[in-house]
Amino acid sequence: MNFKNSSAEKTTITRDTILFEDKCGNIYEAIVAMSKRANQISTDLKEELNSKLQEFASSTDNLEEIFENREQIEISKFYEKMPKPVAMAMDQLISDEIHIRKIEK
Repeated sequence: MNFKNSSAEKTTITRDTILFEDKCGNIYEAIVAMSKRANQISTDLKEELNSKLQEFASSTDNLEEIFENREQIEISKFYEKMPKPVAMAMDQLISDEIHIRKIEK
């Protein structure tokens, strides 16, 4: 999934919990679904960022190289400005991009 084009909010906003309850039938199930999806998104973003930053890693870094690597700083700033994984998960649940399977016992 392309997280870079996410329409999720980048700041905290007030949410109507009834929207989440309507999607899952229970607010607690919605919270669990969003938290699991947020963990997946967070893991994916972390792996993507680490793979991009590995290109800049070298075995002999000196202090000057660390402060002068502008490309690495720009990549880090881009990921910092992205919406948080929880906001992305909420947006996906509201827009029906998350499919929830209930296991019957």
